[in-house]
Amino acid sequence: MDKVKILLVDDESRMRKLVKDFLVKKDYMVIEAEDGVKAIDLFFSNKDISLVILDVMMPNMDGWQVCREIRNFSKVPIIMLTAKADERSELQGFDLGVDEYITKPFSPKILVARVDAILRRAHLLVNETVLSVGGIEINKSAHVVTIDGKPIELSYKEFELLSYFVENRGIALSREKILNNVWNYDYFGDARTIDTHVKKLRSKMGSQGSYIKTIWGMGYKFEVEK
Repeated sequence: MDKVKILLVDDESRMRKLVKDFLVKKDYMVIEAEDGVKAIDLFFSNKDISLVILDVMMPNMDGWQVCREIRNFSKVPIIMLTAKADERSELQGFDLGVDEYITKPFSPKILVARVDAILRRAHLLVNETVLSVGGIEINKSAHVVTIDGKPIELSYKEFELLSYFVENRGIALSREKILNNVWNYDYFGDARTIDTHVKKLRSKMGSQGSYIKTIWGMGYKFEVEK
C-alpha cells in the first residue's frame, strides 16, 4: 500500500527537519516547502496529498493565503502552526476551514498524534488491525469496540486507552507510561486524568471492566480472567 503523503510548509529548515523526522518514523511520506508559493505549486502538482501542515508566518505568501487557495479547490485536512496564541487568530483559522491549530513551541509527539487522529477521522489510515480478547473486539481502523458482539460507545481517549491496555495485556503499566503512550505528553504527577478515564471505561465495559486491574501505588494491568 502507498504511504500517506503529507505536505509540510515552514520557512524554518530546522523546524521542518524536526517535524519531518517524527513523521517519517511513523511511516508517513513528507514533501517540504519553505514558503507559501512553493507550497501551492507542490500541492497542485501532487494530487495525492492527504494532509497539509502549514506555518502562518512565511515569506512571499503567508499561511492564511495558502489555506484560502487550497480551500478553493480541496477539503484536505489542514493543521496550522503559529507563534500567535490569541483567540482572534485561532478563530480566523477555523473560519478558513482549518482542522487543527497548534501554537509554537509544541511537542512533535503531540503534532504527530494530532496528524494520526485527523487522518483516522478522515478514514485515510486504513490499517485493518483488529484486537480480540475475552469477548472484546477492537477494530482500530473503524474505531469500533464490541463486547460480546454488542457495540459500546467510547470517547476517543477511552478507545485509545482500551487499545493500549489490550495491546499490553498481562503487563504492569505505570501511570507515567500510560500518559506518555496514550496522552502523548510527559508525566507531571497528576494521575487523576488516567484514573477518571479508567473509571468511566470500566463502567462502559460491564463485567469485562474487571479485566483492568489496579496495581496500587503504580498503575494498571489488563488481565483476562480464565
